[in-house]
Formats: sequence, C-alpha cells, structure tokens
Amino acid sequence: MSSNDRAIIILTSLGHGMVHTYELSIPILMTLWLTEFGASTAVLGALVSVGYGLYGVGALPAGILADRWGSRHLIVACLAGMGASFLMLSLAPGLWTVGAALVLWGLAASIYHPAGLTLISRGVVQRGKGLALHGMAGNAGIALGPFCTALLLLVVDWRVVAACLALPALAATIYAAQASFNETAADPQANEAASQATSPPTPASFAQLWTHTRVLFASGFAVVFGIVILSGLYYRGMLTFLPNLLEDVFVLDTAVDLEPSRYVYAALLMVGMAGQYAGGWLTDHRRTEWALVGAFAMLTVLGVVFWPLAQMGTASLLAVSAVLGVALFIVQPLYQATVAEYTPSEARGLSYGFTYLGVFGVGALGAGIAGSILHWSTPTVLFAVLAGFAVLGAGGSAYLAYRRRPVTAS
Repeated sequence: MSSNDRAIIILTSLGHGMVHTYELSIPILMTLWLTEFGASTAVLGALVSVGYGLYGVGALPAGILADRWGSRHLIVACLAGMGASFLMLSLAPGLWTVGAALVLWGLAASIYHPAGLTLISRGVVQRGKGLALHGMAGNAGIALGPFCTALLLLVVDWRVVAACLALPALAATIYAAQASFNETAADPQANEAASQATSPPTPASFAQLWTHTRVLFASGFAVVFGIVILSGLYYRGMLTFLPNLLEDVFVLDTAVDLEPSRYVYAALLMVGMAGQYAGGWLTDHRRTEWALVGAFAMLTVLGVVFWPLAQMGTASLLAVSAVLGVALFIVQPLYQATVAEYTPSEARGLSYGFTYLGVFGVGALGAGIAGSILHWSTPTVLFAVLAGFAVLGAGGSAYLAYRRRPVTAS
C-alpha cells in the first residue's frame, strides 16, 4: 500500500470512527438529560430527531460539494464542527442549548460519509482494502464509543464526558488540515483534469442535478430509496431510547450505580460488528435483494419478541440483544451494495447522497416516533410499530428480487 493510500485511510478512518462514536454516544447521554432537565421522552426525542435529521439532510449537498471541490476541506469542517458541538454540549445550561449543540453536530457529521467515501474511491489505489479498513474503523466507533462513554460516566459528570469526547475530533482536525495526499491518485481522468485545471470547478447546474435525479427515481432506485428509509426508521427508533428502556429491566444496586443497561447497549453495538461482516459476506455470495428479505424478516421477528424476552431475565436479555445487534447491522452493507446495482455510475455520488438522506435524514424521524410512542403509550406498541417498518422493508426487497432490473452499465 502506497504512502498516499495510507495517508487517506488514516484520515478517513479517524473521521468515520468519530462520526459513529458521537452518533451512538448520544443515546447514552440522553438517559441523564431526561433526569437533569426534567424533559419528557417526547420532547427530548423531537430535539434529537432534529440533530439526527440534519445528519442525513446535509449528506446530499455534501456529496455535490465533494464531487466539485474535493474532500479534504469538507472533512476538516466535519471534524472541527463535531468537536465544537460536544464542547457546546459540555457547557449547555438547559435543554434548548443541548438541542442547538445537536443541530451543530448533525450539520457537521452530515458532511462525512459523502466526502470520505468520495476521497477513498478517487484517491486510494487499493480501494477494496481501503474500504475494508474504513468500515472497520466505523464499526470500532459504533462499538467502543458508547462503551467508553459509559465507563467515563462512572467517574465523572456527563459534562466532563462531553468535553473529553470533543478532544479527539479537535486533534484530528489539526491532522486533517496538514496531512499530505493526492485526492485523485486512483482516478487517472480526474487526476489529469485536476492538473490541467486553470480555475476552480463550478458546481453542477440545477438542470444537470434534476436530470440525474429524474433518471434515478424513474428506475428501481425509487424502491431502494424506500427500503433505506425504512431501515433508518427502524435503526433510529430502536436505538435512541433503548438504554432508557433497558434501565427498567434491571434491578439496580442502589449503593453502586453501575447502570448495567449502558453496558448491554454498548455490547449490543459491539456484536453488530459481526452483523457488518455477515452482511459483507452475503453481498459477495448472494443476491442482495433476497438477503435483504431475510434480514428484514429477522428484524420483524425481533420487533415482536424483543421486549417480552428482555423481561424474562438477564440470560434471555443478553441473548436477544446479541441477535438484535447482528440483525440491525447486517442490513447496512446489503443496501449499500443494492444501491450500486440499481444506479448508473455517472449518478453514483448523487445516489449515495440520497441514500444517506433517507437513512439518516428521514430515518431520524424514528427517534421522534419512538419518543412520542413511549410518552403516550407503551414499549410493546413501539416494538410493534418497528416490526411494521421491517415488514414493509421485506416487502420492498421481495419486489426488487422478483422485478430484478438492476443497472448493469452506465
């Protein structure tokens, strides 16, 4: 692997791990905000939905900017913005300031996926290895971020934890600003165009973007887009209040506040690394549409049985949580590969922008839906609604499998 490949992979791995560290540490902190600020689950869920929603909504313009202006400056802005948002959290005097900090985090974090994946695809010659390492870094953030947050909360106040979480992003910002690499080393045409350019590139016209968008949504991608939205609703609706729900399952030792629900949550996310691996294996060995049908079927069953099994004892809770961790994350590589099959190469960046808009943007409504259901109804109703999302996802995947009209050439 060349020095250029290594420099890009180090930067993107740092960015990917940190984005998911912050994303999945927020539900851990929410258990404390509910108490400290006297908020209801409905209000807090709505505030978190705004931040998570911007995390997705910003992906589309970020993808367009990455195509036109390159990735380095966008990644620097992403890292700096995430660090600043958690510093703001650490100083928040009230719930609305928490909401403002989450808005800043969402806007900053939304930049990463389009910019980071564009940088790898254009700059890393050993692209497959680069994407594998990049994915592993994201999984590490998903698993270890909440775990480290829970450990820190044993010894310090949540505000100190938020400040500590800000420091790695600010350090990575300095690295990103001075790192040396060629963004287009793996793309000869883009590399030649960049070397011959006499003026900065101009953004794509609205007419071009509209034409590509119409082509995408006139194809099977429209169904894929619906599937990724359902996946996002299930993912966010399941994970946002799960630490809070698990608190009700355990009989806590009042003398030692170990909060075991936090560690079960972190362990569930860590097991999700196996789901990512399994999803990648299925992508290489099975038709992704049928694999998605099976994955959504698993999520449907879990929506029905998770809450009853979770209340049957520690062993049952740990077992069903492990299965949930695998099922939640097995879906991600499957829909990412399906997007590539149903989109032309010239609109690939735009298609992934729409994908992350659906997963993280529209999917963020899952947090608000979950909070409202828990405020007005019961966990049983919440898990039934989540099972309904999964049923629709399985149906859409089965439709694609029978229709089977992927894009095979650009």
